[in-house]
Amino acid sequence: MPYPAAVESMETRIADIHAGRAAQMVWLLEHPPLYTAGTSADPAELLDGGRFPVYPTGRGGRYTYHGPGQRVVYVMLDLRRGPRDVRRFVHGLEEWMILTLAEMGVTGERRTGRIGIWVAGPGGAEAKVGAIGVRIRKWITFHGMALNVDPDLSHFAGIVPCGIAEHGVTSLRDLGVPATMDQVDAALHATFDRALGEVAGTMAPAGDGAP
Repeated sequence: MPYPAAVESMETRIADIHAGRAAQMVWLLEHPPLYTAGTSADPAELLDGGRFPVYPTGRGGRYTYHGPGQRVVYVMLDLRRGPRDVRRFVHGLEEWMILTLAEMGVTGERRTGRIGIWVAGPGGAEAKVGAIGVRIRKWITFHGMALNVDPDLSHFAGIVPCGIAEHGVTSLRDLGVPATMDQVDAALHATFDRALGEVAGTMAPAGDGAP
Protein backbone atom coordinates (compact mmCIF):
# COMPACT_ATOMS: atom_id res chain seq x y z
CA MET A 1 0.00 0.00 0.00
CA PRO A 2 1.55 3.36 -1.01
CA TYR A 3 2.07 5.52 2.07
CA PRO A 4 0.15 8.63 0.88
CA ALA A 5 -2.88 6.49 0.01
CA ALA A 6 -2.78 4.86 3.44
CA VAL A 7 -2.66 8.22 5.23
CA GLU A 8 -5.55 9.53 3.11
CA SER A 9 -7.60 6.44 3.97
CA MET A 10 -6.82 6.83 7.67
CA GLU A 11 -7.80 10.50 7.64
CA THR A 12 -11.14 9.64 6.05
CA ARG A 13 -11.75 6.76 8.43
CA ILE A 14 -11.03 8.66 11.65
CA ALA A 15 -13.31 11.49 10.54
CA ASP A 16 -16.05 8.94 9.89
CA ILE A 17 -15.44 7.23 13.25
CA HIS A 18 -15.70 10.56 15.05
CA ALA A 19 -18.94 11.37 13.25
CA GLY A 20 -20.40 7.95 13.98
CA ARG A 21 -20.43 6.92 10.32
CA ALA A 22 -17.88 4.09 10.62
CA ALA A 23 -16.69 1.49 13.08
CA GLN A 24 -13.29 1.32 14.72
CA MET A 25 -10.67 -0.45 12.64
CA VAL A 26 -7.29 -2.12 12.91
CA TRP A 27 -5.59 -2.17 9.51
CA LEU A 28 -2.78 -4.64 8.76
CA LEU A 29 -0.64 -3.86 5.73
CA GLU A 30 2.83 -3.50 4.21
CA HIS A 31 4.41 -0.51 2.47
CA PRO A 32 7.04 -0.31 -0.26
CA PRO A 33 10.44 0.83 1.09
CA LEU A 34 10.18 4.36 2.52
CA TYR A 35 11.10 6.57 5.45
CA THR A 36 8.66 8.59 7.53
CA ALA A 37 9.46 11.65 9.64
CA GLY A 38 7.52 12.10 12.87
CA THR A 39 6.85 15.40 14.57
CA SER A 40 10.15 15.20 16.51
CA ALA A 41 12.32 14.19 13.54
CA ASP A 42 15.83 15.69 13.45
CA PRO A 43 17.06 16.26 9.86
CA ALA A 44 20.56 15.16 10.96
CA GLU A 45 19.13 11.67 11.57
CA LEU A 46 18.20 11.25 7.91
CA LEU A 47 21.50 9.75 6.77
CA ASP A 48 20.58 8.87 3.18
CA GLY A 49 17.55 10.85 2.09
CA GLY A 50 17.98 9.82 -1.53
CA ARG A 51 17.70 6.11 -0.89
CA PHE A 52 13.92 5.89 -0.50
CA PRO A 53 11.02 8.36 -0.51
CA VAL A 54 10.72 10.38 2.69
CA TYR A 55 7.27 11.36 3.95
CA PRO A 56 6.55 13.88 6.72
CA THR A 57 3.83 12.53 8.95
CA GLY A 58 1.74 13.83 11.83
CA ARG A 59 2.48 10.95 14.19
CA GLY A 60 4.75 11.34 17.19
CA GLY A 61 8.36 10.22 17.12
CA ARG A 62 11.30 10.64 14.76
CA TYR A 63 12.43 8.82 11.60
CA THR A 64 11.23 5.30 10.94
CA TYR A 65 11.49 2.86 8.05
CA HIS A 66 8.65 0.88 6.50
CA GLY A 67 9.01 -1.79 3.86
CA PRO A 68 8.15 -5.29 2.69
CA GLY A 69 8.47 -7.93 5.39
CA GLN A 70 7.33 -5.51 8.08
CA ARG A 71 3.82 -5.78 9.46
CA VAL A 72 2.46 -2.26 9.77
CA VAL A 73 -0.54 -1.97 12.09
CA TYR A 74 -2.68 1.15 11.85
CA VAL A 75 -4.96 1.43 14.85
CA MET A 76 -8.08 3.57 14.52
CA LEU A 77 -9.87 3.38 17.86
CA ASP A 78 -12.47 5.61 19.48
CA LEU A 79 -11.13 6.33 22.95
CA ARG A 80 -14.49 7.86 23.84
CA ARG A 81 -15.76 4.28 24.16
CA GLY A 82 -13.39 3.50 27.03
CA PRO A 83 -11.08 5.43 29.36
CA ARG A 84 -9.84 8.62 27.70
CA ASP A 85 -6.27 7.93 28.70
CA VAL A 86 -3.50 8.45 26.13
CA ARG A 87 -0.79 6.82 28.24
CA ARG A 88 -2.97 3.80 28.78
CA PHE A 89 -3.55 3.53 25.05
CA VAL A 90 0.18 3.65 24.27
CA HIS A 91 0.89 1.15 27.04
CA GLY A 92 -1.77 -1.08 25.48
CA LEU A 93 -0.04 -0.91 22.09
CA GLU A 94 3.23 -1.90 23.72
CA GLU A 95 1.51 -4.76 25.52
CA TRP A 96 -0.11 -5.91 22.29
CA MET A 97 3.27 -6.20 20.60
CA ILE A 98 4.78 -7.96 23.63
CA LEU A 99 1.92 -10.49 23.71
CA THR A 100 2.17 -11.03 19.95
CA LEU A 101 5.90 -11.70 20.22
CA ALA A 102 5.22 -14.13 23.07
CA GLU A 103 2.97 -16.09 20.71
CA MET A 104 6.05 -16.43 18.50
CA GLY A 105 8.21 -17.57 21.43
CA VAL A 106 10.04 -14.23 21.67
CA THR A 107 10.40 -12.14 24.84
CA GLY A 108 9.77 -8.48 24.07
CA GLU A 109 10.34 -5.78 26.66
CA ARG A 110 9.88 -2.07 27.26
CA ARG A 111 12.88 0.14 28.00
CA THR A 112 12.63 3.33 30.03
CA GLY A 113 13.32 6.34 27.83
CA ARG A 114 13.22 4.30 24.61
CA ILE A 115 10.06 4.00 22.56
CA GLY A 116 9.22 0.68 20.97
CA ILE A 117 9.76 -2.95 21.97
CA TRP A 118 13.18 -4.47 22.57
CA VAL A 119 14.64 -7.97 22.52
CA ALA A 120 17.97 -9.67 23.00
CA GLY A 121 19.30 -9.80 19.46
CA PRO A 122 21.79 -12.23 17.93
CA GLY A 123 24.86 -12.27 20.16
CA GLY A 124 22.82 -10.98 23.12
CA ALA A 125 22.93 -7.26 22.30
CA GLU A 126 19.70 -5.33 22.72
CA ALA A 127 17.89 -4.56 19.49
CA LYS A 128 14.58 -3.03 18.53
CA VAL A 129 12.06 -5.36 16.92
CA GLY A 130 9.04 -3.06 16.81
CA ALA A 131 8.31 0.66 16.58
CA ILE A 132 5.35 2.66 17.88
CA GLY A 133 4.19 6.09 16.71
CA VAL A 134 0.68 7.40 17.17
CA ARG A 135 -1.51 10.44 16.76
CA ILE A 136 -4.83 11.16 18.44
CA ARG A 137 -7.38 13.64 17.10
CA LYS A 138 -10.60 14.33 18.98
CA TRP A 139 -9.98 11.09 20.91
CA ILE A 140 -9.72 9.00 17.73
CA THR A 141 -6.36 7.25 17.32
CA PHE A 142 -4.45 6.67 14.12
CA HIS A 143 -1.03 5.54 12.89
CA GLY A 144 0.14 2.78 15.26
CA MET A 145 3.02 0.31 15.23
CA ALA A 146 5.31 -1.73 13.01
CA LEU A 147 6.71 -5.19 13.76
CA ASN A 148 9.78 -6.41 11.88
CA VAL A 149 8.92 -9.88 10.62
CA ASP A 150 11.39 -10.36 7.77
CA PRO A 151 12.34 -6.96 6.26
CA ASP A 152 15.69 -6.12 4.68
CA LEU A 153 17.41 -4.78 7.79
CA SER A 154 20.04 -2.98 5.70
CA HIS A 155 17.30 -0.50 4.72
CA PHE A 156 17.37 0.94 8.24
CA ALA A 157 20.89 2.24 7.57
CA GLY A 158 19.53 5.33 5.82
CA ILE A 159 18.21 6.76 9.11
CA VAL A 160 18.90 6.79 12.82
CA PRO A 161 15.83 4.72 13.70
CA CYS A 162 13.69 6.64 16.20
CA GLY A 163 16.77 8.71 17.09
CA ILE A 164 18.51 5.79 18.82
CA ALA A 165 22.00 5.29 17.40
CA GLU A 166 23.52 3.14 20.13
CA HIS A 167 21.28 0.10 19.53
CA GLY A 168 20.41 -1.78 16.37
CA VAL A 169 17.25 -3.21 14.89
CA THR A 170 16.30 -6.81 14.44
CA SER A 171 13.45 -8.95 13.11
CA LEU A 172 11.78 -12.23 13.86
CA ARG A 173 13.76 -13.80 11.03
CA ASP A 174 16.99 -12.35 12.40
CA LEU A 175 16.12 -13.90 15.76
CA GLY A 176 15.73 -17.31 14.15
CA VAL A 177 11.92 -17.25 14.10
CA PRO A 178 10.70 -17.95 10.54
CA ALA A 179 7.17 -16.66 11.15
CA THR A 180 4.90 -15.89 8.22
CA MET A 181 2.74 -12.78 8.00
CA ASP A 182 -0.33 -15.00 8.39
CA GLN A 183 1.06 -16.37 11.65
CA VAL A 184 1.86 -12.88 12.92
CA ASP A 185 -1.62 -11.67 11.96
CA ALA A 186 -3.19 -14.62 13.77
CA ALA A 187 -1.18 -13.72 16.89
CA LEU A 188 -2.28 -10.08 16.61
CA HIS A 189 -5.91 -11.18 16.40
CA ALA A 190 -5.53 -13.58 19.34
CA THR A 191 -4.00 -11.02 21.70
CA PHE A 192 -5.84 -7.79 20.86
CA ASP A 193 -8.52 -7.95 23.53
CA ARG A 194 -6.04 -8.78 26.28
CA ALA A 195 -4.00 -5.69 25.43
CA LEU A 196 -6.49 -3.15 24.11
CA GLY A 197 -9.99 -4.53 24.54
CA GLU A 198 -10.84 -2.37 27.53
CA VAL A 199 -9.29 0.74 25.96
CA ALA A 200 -11.26 0.14 22.76
CA GLY A 201 -14.46 -0.61 24.63
CA THR A 202 -14.62 -4.10 23.12
CA MET A 203 -14.23 -5.93 26.43
CA ALA A 204 -15.80 -5.25 29.82
CA PRO A 205 -13.44 -4.17 32.63
CA ALA A 206 -12.48 -6.83 35.18
CA GLY A 207 -15.28 -7.27 37.69
CA ASP A 208 -18.00 -6.34 35.19
CA GLY A 209 -18.60 -9.79 33.82
CA ALA A 210 -15.40 -10.04 31.79
CA PRO A 211 -14.08 -13.62 31.42
